[in-house]
Amino acid sequence: MAAAGASAPWDERWLLPLAVAALVLLVQRVPVRRAAVLGLLFGLAYTLALTVWMRAVGTDAWLLLSPVVAGFYALIAVGIALVRRLRGWPWWTACVWVATEAAMSTWPLGGFPWTRLAWAAVDTPFALWLPWIGATGVSFLIALTGAILAWVLQEGRARPAGAAAAVVAALLVAVVPVLFSPESLTSSWEAGRPVVTVAAVQGDVPGAGNDLVAVHEQVTANHVRATVDLARRVEDGAVQQPDFVLWPENSTAVDPFTDEQTNAGISRAVAAIGVPVLVGAIVDGPRPDAVLNQGLVWLPDGSTAERYTKRHPVPFGEYVPFRSQLAGLQIGRLDMIPRDMIAGTRSRPLDVAGTRVVDLICFDVAYDDSLIAQVQNGGQMVTVQTSNATFTGTSQLEQQFTISRARAMETGRTVVVASTNGISGVIAPDGTVRQQLEPRTTDIAVTEVALVDAQTPAVRHGSLIKLVLCLIGVAAAILAAASNSRRQFPMRGI
Repeated sequence: MAAAGASAPWDERWLLPLAVAALVLLVQRVPVRRAAVLGLLFGLAYTLALTVWMRAVGTDAWLLLSPVVAGFYALIAVGIALVRRLRGWPWWTACVWVATEAAMSTWPLGGFPWTRLAWAAVDTPFALWLPWIGATGVSFLIALTGAILAWVLQEGRARPAGAAAAVVAALLVAVVPVLFSPESLTSSWEAGRPVVTVAAVQGDVPGAGNDLVAVHEQVTANHVRATVDLARRVEDGAVQQPDFVLWPENSTAVDPFTDEQTNAGISRAVAAIGVPVLVGAIVDGPRPDAVLNQGLVWLPDGSTAERYTKRHPVPFGEYVPFRSQLAGLQIGRLDMIPRDMIAGTRSRPLDVAGTRVVDLICFDVAYDDSLIAQVQNGGQMVTVQTSNATFTGTSQLEQQFTISRARAMETGRTVVVASTNGISGVIAPDGTVRQQLEPRTTDIAVTEVALVDAQTPAVRHGSLIKLVLCLIGVAAAILAAASNSRRQFPMRGI
């Protein structure tokens, strides 16, 4: 619960290293099997509390996901119990933690990176490391700080000199990035750079706000009307002409290429504003039982040559894995999701009015591959198209917006978020919120964005940092397991 308490809606960030320390103290002197059980219980409490918002999708999904994620924390606990026998074990503990986080973020079914330690580090000194060592590196530092704290509490009295050195090391984690903060790294990048004006539209969802599909025509009409109204304000000189307009995910929940009413509405809005509109649309897939979640660059001439397809659809929320095997079990969710969403593969930024835009759709923002490749391939700013309507009134909105803030710091780029009914806003490269629209309203955030070409060390070397830390974690666990096996079953002389 302490680990979850570091995230929204509680935001008690100081609990994060304490939660790590508590797990370390619980498992480091117990047998491996008991450590696995304790880690599983830790993971269940953490995941159930953090992702209680998944009940909006279905209590079954929430209860099925949590044990799967908790299983990875059982692995973390086993790793901690093993590497405790090695010299310098706090370092190996932190490596084991991030190696397991990396596995959890990719497998099974694409992984679930929502519980990474780094996301809850925003507004703490740990977050100031994000542009230097990325999310994986920050998770490592948090885990290391927690492990050092556990070491001090357990062995500090017996080794006062070592305890003092450990405390100094933990303090350096907090102090060093203050001296070399993201502002000193990225502020000069924006100076003198070309700027574009972006208008992020939040059209709102009528009624309770959490059933977009039931009122999808009105949702699209809201975004059309808001954009046409923006065009009038631009003509009157009240608002600066945008270079492009950003609509959220599911701003149309039907294929705009086959639905005449939707197509006409979007075309009217784009013609009125006279610049490209990045439309979040559900588009028919290549076969009748498939669908695509896309960001379409809709040009004033009606063409849509550029498009991004969501890379990480949500299993059992946007597609049903093993559908044919589950078909005979009479599961209601199969009827709720009649078509499976196909994952995209694009790793290049979109070309929107000459701007190289990194586009992310909803949960894509939590996955490294969705973001980093586009930035490495020249992305100059980041947009996040999200619906979040299903999660209206839950902490999912704040948690996702916090992840977006972490991504701004990691990449050194402005992040513009457009949501159907919240949270929409503009995040500066240092993670500060420049604009935030009121949820459950129809509003527009108009902002100037500096186009950045330079890349943070985290973008350039983040993959290498992750690989090295993961290899060290796996190697330490294997070495500790082998050493433990030799002690239990010593070889006898002949």
